[in-house]
Amino acid sequence: MARMTQRRKIHRFHLDGSGAEYPVRHKEDVIAAEEPLEIRLGGRSFAVTMRTPGDDFDLVAGFLVSEGIIRHQSELTSLRFCAGADQEQTLNVVDAQLRPDVPLPDTMRHVYTSSSCGICGTESIEAVRKTLHYNPGQDGVRIPVDVLAGLPERLREAQAVFDKTGGVHAAGLFRVQDGEPELLCLREDVGRHNAVDKVVGWALRQGLLPLTGTVLQVSGRASFELVQKAALAGIPVLSAVSAPSSLAVDLAAETGLTLAGFSRGHSLNVYAGRERLERPRTVARDEEFAQL
Repeated sequence: MARMTQRRKIHRFHLDGSGAEYPVRHKEDVIAAEEPLEIRLGGRSFAVTMRTPGDDFDLVAGFLVSEGIIRHQSELTSLRFCAGADQEQTLNVVDAQLRPDVPLPDTMRHVYTSSSCGICGTESIEAVRKTLHYNPGQDGVRIPVDVLAGLPERLREAQAVFDKTGGVHAAGLFRVQDGEPELLCLREDVGRHNAVDKVVGWALRQGLLPLTGTVLQVSGRASFELVQKAALAGIPVLSAVSAPSSLAVDLAAETGLTLAGFSRGHSLNVYAGRERLERPRTVARDEEFAQL
């Protein structure tokens, strides 16, 4: 966690509301680190992203999945830190080597991954649909609604960097079996998109794609890009603690992904894929008991 956080001297003001002179404390605060990461493909610069250092190989692998460039572990032959522009070794440049038969993109980034690219929603969804390698709509996973609503708390309990800084997003990958959620992977980052890429990249490097039967719980809102990343990884359920965007809902419906928002422990909104949610476990157990 050393590179994920930094210390800065601060002036802390405490206001008691009485109008009296407020005391000022001089102390150190722990904040989330943010540094650029250059991603190269076969030695050629491909993209630069601002991220919290740590799990960088997962981030690069997940980014390549999200861009539709790779979909299998075997297509990514190696990842290594390499020299930056000053030809010195750096931990802010990662070079990915792809299998020779994997085509390299012609552009620096696919334009549909940016919410400011200037194309319309219909064109954005069509671009993602053409890039999909997996079909989340065919995933038969079912999850009790109370289990899904409880995942934000499970996510929060595992956020070590957030505990220290209060300044990072989190993405957690869960598998629910017999009504019990198991946390498979959690990643934190100042960018919510990076946190998701780190989870997807971990799964790719473990040979787990497509991520059938899983739930992706995120700490922020559900944007178009997060639904895109989940769909490209074969994740059938995406749940967020905040709101989705209209285009995120449209893409979830188009790809057959279950999308939940405002998940707050005792309530949630389902915007697409309602058929995957089952009755709360307590209700099911009460009905089962009544039939005895």
